[in-house]
Amino acid sequence: MRLVFAGTPAVALPALDALAASSHEVIAVVTRPDAPSGRGRRMVRSPAAAWADERGIEVLTPAKPREPEFLERLRELAPDCVPVVAYGALVPLVALEIPKHGWLNLHFSLLPAWRGAAPVQHAVLHGDQVTGASVFQLEAGLDTGPVYGTLTDEIRATDTSGDLLDRLADSGSGLLVAVLDAIEAGTARAEPQPADGVSLAPKISVEDAQVRWTEPAFAVDRRIRACTPAPGAWTTFREERVKLGPVRPAVDAPRLEPGDLLVERKQVLVGTATTPVSLGEVRAAGKKPMQATDWARGVRVETGEKFA
Repeated sequence: MRLVFAGTPAVALPALDALAASSHEVIAVVTRPDAPSGRGRRMVRSPAAAWADERGIEVLTPAKPREPEFLERLRELAPDCVPVVAYGALVPLVALEIPKHGWLNLHFSLLPAWRGAAPVQHAVLHGDQVTGASVFQLEAGLDTGPVYGTLTDEIRATDTSGDLLDRLADSGSGLLVAVLDAIEAGTARAEPQPADGVSLAPKISVEDAQVRWTEPAFAVDRRIRACTPAPGAWTTFREERVKLGPVRPAVDAPRLEPGDLLVERKQVLVGTATTPVSLGEVRAAGKKPMQATDWARGVRVETGEKFA
């Protein structure tokens, strides 16, 4: 089939690689416009756009996919289908109706669970034991379309959202190609999503990423892993923001009040509502990440000091 692919971040690249190696033809890539990045705020192509540039494939970067110029070009390209992985913009009905087989979205949850922008982060944050990926037909509702296929993946005790997303992006790319193969062969069947089990996964904000030391250790652990690598879990020390990497619950450690710091020779403990946690990496403002013990020695944590 002739495909126009829609996607933006690096998580879309495994699907692009899988499609390029399949019997289907990627004739163009739709992605978000170039955006400023880094301290110099230099305009940078999206990873999906860079992938297409390297292969001489046409790139479409509408500010909104309802723009008349974009819709006209999509009609001219006449794709059989538009597979989608993390495109990052709402697609209007007029665009959905152009390809013969519509737009198919690879979504990183077992729908109808975790509809929305951050399904992997919410699965980790809420302590799900199993998640997966779904390929479904895009329609006007938020991730409400019928599902062509799914796969499952166990969430490991130390998984960050980044770890889990990488695995699902790799395995999901095979699922996406298999669904497209089945559509081309005329054997694909889409099943409506059940009415029960719906949950929403809105974007995780910087405020959501602030660690609540008054929560139990397991909740602190989940929040930090869910926000790693983005937007990055954080707390405050001496009224300055400090970013934190994943922690480890310290079951045998002495009890500490929420936020209290205890520096030991080989670890730095922080109190929660239950048992303390042992810090991993710490990144102070303007500094590189470092191990918690190195950070504690550098700032000279005093007795009685705590994270806010």
